[in-house]
Amino acid sequence: MPNHDYTTRILWTGNRGEGTAHYKGYDRTWDIAVPGKAVVHCSNDPLLGGDPGKMNPEDLLLSALSACHMLWYLHYAADAGIVVTSYTDAPVGVGEVGRGGAGRFVKVTLRPHVGVAPGTDLVAAEAVHHRIHEVCFIARSVNFPVDYAPTFEIAS
Repeated sequence: MPNHDYTTRILWTGNRGEGTAHYKGYDRTWDIAVPGKAVVHCSNDPLLGGDPGKMNPEDLLLSALSACHMLWYLHYAADAGIVVTSYTDAPVGVGEVGRGGAGRFVKVTLRPHVGVAPGTDLVAAEAVHHRIHEVCFIARSVNFPVDYAPTFEIAS
């Protein structure tokens, strides 16, 4: 398959009037503005003085990883005849901050809670999770381990 491009537009919104003339004189806020899509207002991590009510880069990466996994899970489940009736995830990313303040993720655990139809083979339903890291665009692009801790619920 040929390469394809992904694009986005980042617009810094934190100029209080003097730009970056002073380190504490500007906000670390920006918008993600992809043409034709809803604008996402962002800030840096609240630990670094960011707005806790806005998405930060770490939130976005964790959400992208979780969503990519979910979409492949639904695809593989449908192929395997596993009827998924609901899917939620509450992933946890573990970060570390090194000397000089540089940070990174050291691991992520996806914790999907999957609703499935009565009679579903739960061993087969769980096995699907372990195939996804081989194909998920985001999971294949990160340099930290991604673990899975799924739970299942039989739909009533």
